[in-house]
Amino acid sequence: MRDGAQVRVFGRLALILICVVSPSRLPAADSADVVVYGATSAGIVAAIQARHMGKTVIVVAPDTHLGGLTAGGLGWTDSGNKDVIGGLAREFYRRLKRHYDTPAAWVHQAAKDYKFYRPADDAMWVFEPKVAEAPFEAWVRETELPIMRDAWLDRAQGVAKDGNRIVSITTLDGRTFAGRMFIDATYEGDLMAAAGVTFAVGREANSQYGETLNGVQTKRAVSHQFANRISPYVVPDDSSSGLLPRIHDGDPGTEGAGDRRIQAYNFRVCLTNVPANRVPFPKPAGYDPVQYELLLRDLVAGSRHVFGKFDPAPNGKTDTNNHGSFSTDNIGMNEDYPEASYDRRREIIAEHETYQQGYFWFLTNDPRVPADVRTKMAQWGLAKDEFTDHGHWPHQIYVREARRMVSDFVVTEPHVRRTRETPDPVGMGSYAMDSHHVQRYVARDEQGRAYARNEGDIQVSPGGPYPISYRAIVPRVGEAENLLVPVAVSASHIAYGSIRMEPVFMILGQSAATAASLAIDAGVPVQEVPYARLKERLLADGQVLEVPSR
Repeated sequence: MRDGAQVRVFGRLALILICVVSPSRLPAADSADVVVYGATSAGIVAAIQARHMGKTVIVVAPDTHLGGLTAGGLGWTDSGNKDVIGGLAREFYRRLKRHYDTPAAWVHQAAKDYKFYRPADDAMWVFEPKVAEAPFEAWVRETELPIMRDAWLDRAQGVAKDGNRIVSITTLDGRTFAGRMFIDATYEGDLMAAAGVTFAVGREANSQYGETLNGVQTKRAVSHQFANRISPYVVPDDSSSGLLPRIHDGDPGTEGAGDRRIQAYNFRVCLTNVPANRVPFPKPAGYDPVQYELLLRDLVAGSRHVFGKFDPAPNGKTDTNNHGSFSTDNIGMNEDYPEASYDRRREIIAEHETYQQGYFWFLTNDPRVPADVRTKMAQWGLAKDEFTDHGHWPHQIYVREARRMVSDFVVTEPHVRRTRETPDPVGMGSYAMDSHHVQRYVARDEQGRAYARNEGDIQVSPGGPYPISYRAIVPRVGEAENLLVPVAVSASHIAYGSIRMEPVFMILGQSAATAASLAIDAGVPVQEVPYARLKERLLADGQVLEVPSR
């Protein structure tokens, strides 16, 4: 499907010449061999790799901070098998380790007291957000990489194409960036969609690709459920009183059937219980305690799930993630995000921020919350030395999935399980097929009594590392011959649930830039890059394409 955005094809001579004249003869400020859209971890790694291969590069980014989620609070790396993380991704985590090898890095905690710091390790896999941002900025300085920050693609008219080839992209402020190759490194796949590339949103039916874990999952979704049968109504067990917020009374859907629902987003908030570095939870504007009534009822009934994912980061901090029935995941409130306008996305992000800040405020301050929960939560707060230009709140929401490209090859559950062959690998994944809940609905027991239930959570191991095909990061033949997509890759919903990890995005970003550079050298579309040559260069640069033998 397409997002309906119009693709503008310029007929002006100047823009036609861009296709055939070397970018070195064009103004350096607005042209390059490779234009990367998005400053996520994949985007920065892609840009650095292209520079290493002797290409000129411009990063055009709606971001102001570099590194996306890696530097946005996701410090507890979902890495899976670390042996298959190589290349620049491995170098990134090695740089973090070198930082923590310095005694000055340990301000609020001794290194010996942090169990995930091991002096003999070559890399650091858990880290503070501000520490994670530093290697990206260092790479930019070392390579003199031009970054156009806060530059938003004009999604309606900002992609100029000559046939199947992207000529340039234009941002909302009127700047135009021409290139020979383009890389869409955004979580949302905005450049891909605006260029007319086919994509999917939501969950496919299991029958579409011969899967078992896709589509509606009411039976398998046993994790992160209400521990008790909680009434969904304002007056318990009285349907005439109306539903509480954040639950719907519609049918959840047919088991295994497809829909357009999206797994929940949240902010990976960095908390601390170190008094000298702790900022009290803010009470957000528009705070409404009624929004948390389902949570309150579960707590009063005995659940204590709310502290389940305070994963420890260095210096007395956390990477705080969703856990349990009603937590930081804002279930069902992001369904229109993937294709929404920028303004609508800002509204969704603001609503998520209000919800999640209100969640912490509620647990800390509402007198109806059990005293032991309030007392324990009050020991925590936002980290004063993190996100200092954003109220100590993450600058990046966790977009767990949005658009996903549909190419001539789609990674599916059988590929992830290695029961179906994967051609032309350019990297490996290994993490569980992981989907967070997508909806909260009214279920009924055998007696017809209504209770709240979540749907969509799947956490199934693939059984080991698996290869990811080059064909999954290039569009269909005939759609865009000079575009690579290392984040919004061609994968089914459930396969993407495993691929969507930051180390994998870095791996695919490096491979995408390598392919883009080879395509320039050979004068061929990205779909025709000789795989043997690509594989040779990837291995030379430290990428891991098969499980290392021990």
